[in-house]
Amino acid sequence: MPKIIVRRDFLAHLGKAAILGPTLGSFLFQNACGGGSPTVTQPPPGNGYSGTDDQLLDEIQQAAFLFFWEGADPNTGQIKDRALAAGNDSSTLSSIASTGFGLTALCIGAQRNYQPASTILSRVQTTLNFLLNQMPQQEGFFYHFVDMSTGARATGSEVSSIDTSILLCGVLTCRQYFQDPQVQSLATQIYERVNWPWMLNGGSTFSMGWTPENGFIATRWDTYSELMMLYLLALGSTTNSVPASTWSAWARPSFTYEGLTYISSGAPLFTHQYSHAWFDFQNKRDAFADYFQNSITATTAHRLFCISLASSFSDYSGNLWGISSSDSVNGYVAWGGPPALGPIDGTVVPCAPAGSLPFLYSEAIGVLRWIRGRYPQAWQRYGFVDAFNPLTTWYDGDAVGIDVGITMLMAENYRTGLVWDTFMKNPEAQAAMQIAGFVSD
Repeated sequence: MPKIIVRRDFLAHLGKAAILGPTLGSFLFQNACGGGSPTVTQPPPGNGYSGTDDQLLDEIQQAAFLFFWEGADPNTGQIKDRALAAGNDSSTLSSIASTGFGLTALCIGAQRNYQPASTILSRVQTTLNFLLNQMPQQEGFFYHFVDMSTGARATGSEVSSIDTSILLCGVLTCRQYFQDPQVQSLATQIYERVNWPWMLNGGSTFSMGWTPENGFIATRWDTYSELMMLYLLALGSTTNSVPASTWSAWARPSFTYEGLTYISSGAPLFTHQYSHAWFDFQNKRDAFADYFQNSITATTAHRLFCISLASSFSDYSGNLWGISSSDSVNGYVAWGGPPALGPIDGTVVPCAPAGSLPFLYSEAIGVLRWIRGRYPQAWQRYGFVDAFNPLTTWYDGDAVGIDVGITMLMAENYRTGLVWDTFMKNPEAQAAMQIAGFVSD
């Protein structure tokens, strides 16, 4: 299971290193977006794509919906972890994170009439029924990778705390979007079954997972990353919640680049995106930070970092930037920056700017327009390929569910706020943010 090993072990190592740096207090964060960042020339209008921004976002979202619709087993609703970007894929490996993004994509698809509402509702009912009654689970947590037709554990994967959280975000989005008694009952049971204190394993922060062979994974979600959704879902539970103190138990290291100071563990850009796909952190802050502004600052720094690499990789520019965990010519890689992380080689990862649409819209949509207009091989049936390298003319053959998912959800959040508005109607989400101490800016 190469992907989960890279992602999980990398973040564990990074978290330990990050704690050695200074923890960012709220007094340091007041001017997180200040500083003398250099001026970067904006991409010219058009960027090689002749349509409007809305037309491009329509294309992106319809293609993403196809991934989740065609990539699901119709009898279980479980969705492929990845698929051939051109379609006609025969793989059977599903990930619960892909299914979580996919459940949310079904809500967007229903809103945008990508399939008849009754057909989409039926798919949601099938998915939730399978998750509750047939999918193997441990204390309500699910295995990261499963066979999409049977739900059986695949690749010796772990029961994953963070990937279960991504799945639950999709489950709870469906509970609010589809005003259907069956969906609401199934979704509530799936959420309320989770034994969150069990995954703490006697500590104040969550274990990354558990396996029947070795028990709990020693590494923990103890440093800023995509972990916020995990802690908030646990805080908001009405059946098996965790203490409010867990919210302050994880470290929030500060990092400064080009005069921009923000909370970061030095991880790939997706860590500043995933929790924000569902939880709406706009105009809110806790005792430590305004996390929405933090993601704006982190995205700005990442863009400047990519542009700074142009002397080594001539494809990077104001028109073309974005590096996050993705496929590469040498397999799946956790890479990004600043600081430089991984064997950066000029590869571009479209979901990096796409997942940043709510944070840095004009710059992010400029990249997507540039890729769509200038690199036709980077666009296939399911939208953008996971990654490509213009310098070596390498184009990935796959689309990856979590990357297609963050692209689709953040596009919708920028356009209409649908995912935020729907998910935040969950009373548990509202309660969790109150428990964590969020107040309006």
